[in-house]
Amino acid sequence: MTARARLSQAAVEDRRQAVLRYVAEHGETRIDDLARHFDVSLMTMHRDLDDLAGRHLLRKERGRAVAFPALTMETATRFRENSALAAKNALCAAVADRIRPGSTVLMEDSTTLFPLVPVLARVDQVHVVTNSVGLAQRLGSAPGVSITLLGGHYRGDFNSCTGPTVTRALSQMRADLALMSATAVLEGRLFHPVNDYVEVKLAMLGSAEQALLLVDHSKFGKTATYAYGTVADYHSVITDTGTPEAELAAIRDLGVTVETIEPEEPSL
Repeated sequence: MTARARLSQAAVEDRRQAVLRYVAEHGETRIDDLARHFDVSLMTMHRDLDDLAGRHLLRKERGRAVAFPALTMETATRFRENSALAAKNALCAAVADRIRPGSTVLMEDSTTLFPLVPVLARVDQVHVVTNSVGLAQRLGSAPGVSITLLGGHYRGDFNSCTGPTVTRALSQMRADLALMSATAVLEGRLFHPVNDYVEVKLAMLGSAEQALLLVDHSKFGKTATYAYGTVADYHSVITDTGTPEAELAAIRDLGVTVETIEPEEPSL
């Protein structure tokens, strides 16, 4: 029987990311089932899960790997759209008056920004540039909004586009404002589970005169695979009152203004 060749660290990381995606899609999975699915030994799977758990990407429990609820929602648009709606509405309302008539606004694919659609519909002659198919569809009927949809590699799990076509187009633009969110924030550092989206975020930051980070409390205290800087890349951070004070202090320590918004209680 021929021994398997030792994998490179990059190949090991690729497998671990595949494991993370699988667990996120299923919510939780038995560890022995994961080992069979990925055709590795039980010991190897335990090592993979120990590494992912050590990076706060999932929880390893007795015989099971369990996804963080926020990460599960972040990797499936149909869940993300309906999560933390009260907080998202509050964050978007807080930045409504910063979108000026005649301005160019970059907006990424985050569903946190979806409640801005009715706000943008009331602004005269605003130009929205986005990689989000869902956001472009929602804005399509707004009379005063001009939309540029950045095409590239389409990802159905996020209903948006990534890749060099998107980042190249952004490098040739200059916008007044970028409105963005984050999958995970830990002590002012920002993370995303998919590197292609990191590239889009960085390109948007490089193309905007000013950038605002809208992120609800559920995203704090977590990490994801790819780090892409800190909140210091943004003019200010807008979050809700559920965000832990230690996380708010870490943002302020980086010299960034942080605004906390009280979400409205949903009417019964």
